[in-house]
Amino acid sequence: MVPDVSTGSDTRGLIAYLFGPGRRDEHTDAHIVAAWDMAGAPDPGRDPAATYSQLAKRLDHHVDLRTRELGGRKPPRHVWHCPVRTAPGDRYLTDAEWAEVARRIVHATGIAPEGDEKACRWIAVRHADDHIHIMATTVRADGRRPGPHRDGQRAQAECRKIEAEFGLRRLKSGDLTAPRTPTGAERAKAERQGQTVTARQWLREQAYAVAAAVHNEADYFTVLQSLGIKVKTRLGPETGDVIGYSLAAPGDTNAAGEPVWYGGSKLAPDFSINRLRERLPDQRVADRPRYAADPTDPWRHTTTAIHTARTVLDSDDDAAAQGHLAAFGDALYNIASATTGPHRAELQAAAMAFNRARRSATRADHQAATALRKAAKELAYASNEPGGLAIALLFATVHLARAATKWHEQRGHEQQAAAAEEAFRHLQAGYQRAAPPVLAGLARRAPRAATARRFEQDVRAALPDHADRILADPTWTALTTTLAHAETAGHNPRRLLAELGTQRELDSAEHPAEVLNWRITAQPNRRAQAARRRSAVNGASSLSATPHPPATPVALRPEERGRRR
Repeated sequence: MVPDVSTGSDTRGLIAYLFGPGRRDEHTDAHIVAAWDMAGAPDPGRDPAATYSQLAKRLDHHVDLRTRELGGRKPPRHVWHCPVRTAPGDRYLTDAEWAEVARRIVHATGIAPEGDEKACRWIAVRHADDHIHIMATTVRADGRRPGPHRDGQRAQAECRKIEAEFGLRRLKSGDLTAPRTPTGAERAKAERQGQTVTARQWLREQAYAVAAAVHNEADYFTVLQSLGIKVKTRLGPETGDVIGYSLAAPGDTNAAGEPVWYGGSKLAPDFSINRLRERLPDQRVADRPRYAADPTDPWRHTTTAIHTARTVLDSDDDAAAQGHLAAFGDALYNIASATTGPHRAELQAAAMAFNRARRSATRADHQAATALRKAAKELAYASNEPGGLAIALLFATVHLARAATKWHEQRGHEQQAAAAEEAFRHLQAGYQRAAPPVLAGLARRAPRAATARRFEQDVRAALPDHADRILADPTWTALTTTLAHAETAGHNPRRLLAELGTQRELDSAEHPAEVLNWRITAQPNRRAQAARRRSAVNGASSLSATPHPPATPVALRPEERGRRR
């Protein structure tokens, strides 16, 4: 059962909508199921002797009576509106049951506490099987206004109790950090235009993907505009600095042909200008990630940073953990963007699902997750997808998503835990689709028997408690190939196994050899690193011997460029 509290200033307009045909003629048998005083509330849906307009006017007069008693000075946003909808698949509720729901919600939110004769006037209108609309004027008989503090959260809490008592589907409790759900009008507009998502939802996903890849606020707005999205900034009156912004989707206009604007915080709480700046500290061009000498470095750096995030989630620093979850949400978008395989759709779905898990009432320490966010931004500019290393990164995301689920569960973040669990399922499905061909290829390139026996001795010496399970694992043969590659890259297999075998996944993993395989795959090539360091030192020496390097490169004719090569 989902309540959605909002406020406005037009009593008559809302009454006209509630008893009218609806925007798509979807309202049927509109009538009042409960009110502050059923005898005193005229029901336009139940009085055929009077015209609709007369009854609407009478109802408007009765509901808004308290504001008229103030001398015609209506307070701002005095109309309180709360649609309450059952979940898909829930049973049919009778009018009497909906009346009880309405009375309990106006009591819980402080609109009309039970037994309070001076409470606000309200009505509950039903015009469909699955929902009602509760409407109230937030002026009491004594002239005071009810305290609206956390009324949405209190309505949510009461709905959780009603679900349990009425035998309805139990929804997850929220903490007011979820993005706004599309309105009925937005959904209807999307259906008319043949779109599967509303403009608000589309803009939100574009904003997440762009914020994950760019390096500063200016780039954020520039890239959004390059996608055809209109950007409108709000400037401070004294400083002239940007203090807010709004976005409009291409072609999304109102009846007057004007763009429909959505403020950043209306897309999601973490897209207000201040929250955005916390994630996008201003960086100079020189500080941006450059193309590395090894094109696999972005994949390796991101994998390492994700392993670090696992450690942070096990710590007592909730702010740092929340910062890493936000950075992990960015990383998922960039991993999906850099992936070209058939499992890309699962990664995109995981990134979208994890958006609800990336924020909670815990304030995030974004600086603590700088390494993960920087590595993820490097990945956004990666030009290729290294097979085994890409699967190692995907394997790491599966474990971090599962850890995020447990972290949220331990803190009572029900909606975030459910979102992390959904992301975990998508990532797991993507891994199960992408990994088998790579593992089979490693198994086909297994080293000779003598080398495999030597690696077996290394496993028994380095990991005696896990050796039998590792050697019995179906991926053991693939692991021997990976160990051979690591040895060629300058690693000592026995020392490497001992170092990586202390990770918690090895204790709980169903396939410990598979865990070790991807952990070892993510290790850097030590010989290549040493060669690059020597090359950098030699290059620096030669540059220091050049007193006046040219300021700009000299243009060469095609035949001269060929001779140079």
